[in-house]
Amino acid sequence: MKASQFFISTLKEAPVDAEIASHKLMIRAGMIKKLGAGIYNYMPMGLRVIKKVEAIVREEMNRAGAIELSMPVVQPAELWQETSRFEKMGPELLRIKDRHERDFVIQPTSEEVITDIARQELKSYKQLPKNFYQIQTKFRDERRPRFGLMRGREFVMKDAYSFDKSSEDAKASYQIMAQAYRRIFDRFGLQYRAVSADSGAIGGDLSEEFQVIAATGEDAIVFCANSDYAANMEKAQSLPPEGPRAQGVEVLEKVFTPGTQTCEEVSAFLKKPLNTTVKSLVWVLEPEQEATPGTSKSPAQAPKEQLVLILLRGDHALNEVKLGKVPGMNGNLRLAHAEEIQAAFGCVPGFLGPVGLDVQAKGIRLLVDREVALMSDWVCGANEKDHHRVGVNWARDLPEPTNEQIFDLRCVVAGDLSPDGQGPLSIERGIEVGHIFYLGTKYSKAMNATFLDENGKPQAMEMGCYGIGVTRLPAAAIEQNHDERGIIWPDAIAPFVLVICPIGADRSQAVKDKAQEIYDLAMARGWDVILDDRGERPGVMFADWELIGVPHRLVIGDRGLKDGMLEYQHRRDAAPTQVQVQGVIAHLERVLGH
Repeated sequence: MKASQFFISTLKEAPVDAEIASHKLMIRAGMIKKLGAGIYNYMPMGLRVIKKVEAIVREEMNRAGAIELSMPVVQPAELWQETSRFEKMGPELLRIKDRHERDFVIQPTSEEVITDIARQELKSYKQLPKNFYQIQTKFRDERRPRFGLMRGREFVMKDAYSFDKSSEDAKASYQIMAQAYRRIFDRFGLQYRAVSADSGAIGGDLSEEFQVIAATGEDAIVFCANSDYAANMEKAQSLPPEGPRAQGVEVLEKVFTPGTQTCEEVSAFLKKPLNTTVKSLVWVLEPEQEATPGTSKSPAQAPKEQLVLILLRGDHALNEVKLGKVPGMNGNLRLAHAEEIQAAFGCVPGFLGPVGLDVQAKGIRLLVDREVALMSDWVCGANEKDHHRVGVNWARDLPEPTNEQIFDLRCVVAGDLSPDGQGPLSIERGIEVGHIFYLGTKYSKAMNATFLDENGKPQAMEMGCYGIGVTRLPAAAIEQNHDERGIIWPDAIAPFVLVICPIGADRSQAVKDKAQEIYDLAMARGWDVILDDRGERPGVMFADWELIGVPHRLVIGDRGLKDGMLEYQHRRDAAPTQVQVQGVIAHLERVLGH
């Protein structure tokens, strides 16, 4: 490709609404152009990157035995109504009507459509297993689209769906995909981690996220440097605290703590360590109403909301996923409003504590984090504005928590011991670009997708689901690989791998001819090369390609040619390397790896 025949559109400044590096640099490098909130044109330079991502994904999916198809972006609502997701998915699902007032959706994902295909086409166990995938446009009506392609509304995703005759076979299909994903992300040339993840409402333990490591990542990744343990923050576990509880020595006392509502403020005011404080969090459990066809419940019969009082160490954060997995906590959970706390406890938020509260009489459920259950001489609210209690101890000042009240409720922190016992846990930031999980029969049962087994009996298909954010991945790659000059692409997904920059080709026939000669040799070898024949000044030319992020650059100048030398520079190098003209192709073969 020659630059004069391509479309290059770089900017010196990023738009004011661009907040993170990938958004700024993709706009400035002319890779994307904003059309609307969370909606972008993929310009020629950016599209080359996306197509390279797609090619790697497609090759490895095919290698793993998956079969490519394409499902419509616009899908009938009837399918989504079969699984109840048309109603449950919320405003992120874009619903539309056609001219006949029939309901449709713009697909955010395609479980319903692929399950409909399977129930029509896969009738016998002899047709299983099957894995279908597509690389297709998706749309999720994000409430606040931001960060360019990182959190847009329209995006391209590779989604795959496996169908098996048993849970054992489905788990085998899952493992095939897990290995395929590792090959895919290895080929991208990015630093990533495959971390154990929570499956949410789907359930089950088979779920992994693929996270590109980046300081700007929204997700916290927990890992042990001494072992293979890795999980996202929602899923991460640590070993239980060691007992027994230390003997309490302090006297229970109520102290005046004006204006100190948070544990950090109380800790500073009392000059006590933050890890000796306990915060009282109040949540509301709204039980899910199980609708029975043909029946309806009166308001009096509907399940009632329940207040839940949670005791957590002051320096810890609540893990909402762990809370939702506590027995009996299935339903919709939300933080209690200040008015609800005042009505139930007679106390304003910020000064609430468990001492003197008869939670059982109030019908309030008490949950105690297992770290708090082993604390002694701790500090908590006194159920009175501007007052706290110090020297609080279990058994003496309030009843011992029971086994039915003690759970692991907190997010892990750096330094916690890994659950495999192999060392301390560390935390880094990551950007989720892939997710695989075992679905089971969630969709096949809802949509009656069955096959006849060896005995001629109908059985629900076991399913798995596997996604990769195709257009999100380039943004994640930039977040991991950039500097003050621009993008630094890994070779595998760079828009061009090599750029040839002739200096003064309009004044030197020798420079022009040598640039053309090397370009022709590079093209003959199948290298992804671009020759910058625009006639720009060296400063402009170099700034453009550093911004765009082409990893390998060869500079041809008249003075160097007279000395028999050219300049090679990798995008990460601080200075160029002098290469003899006669050996330049051999040098490029070494650095390009072929």
